Amino acid sequence: MTGVMAQEIQTTARLEARLPSEVHALLKRAAEIEGRSLTDFVVSAARAAAWRTIEETEIIRLSTEDQHQIAEALRNPPEPTAALKKAFQRRHELLGAE
Repeated sequence: MTGVMAQEIQTTARLEARLPSEVHALLKRAAEIEGRSLTDFVVSAARAAAWRTIEETEIIRLSTEDQHQIAEALRNPPEPTAALKKAFQRRHELLGAE
């Protein structure tokens, strides 16, 4: 199979859900307003909600002040503490120089 043909083949999975009839009617109405099938509407909405959920847990949002503090620490890092120096020495002893 060529690369193009492999990309065109899409696998699907089935998802079944029981929902109150008023929610079904609401989803169906919204899908009709957008001119989409109910399946397409629900899949699109679920995908968007899933991405939002994932982004909320994986993306760190910092205040402007926090951003300035991180930038300052990168520009002017503090001197390594005794514990950090000891850890690097131990790492060098275990792994050797890189």
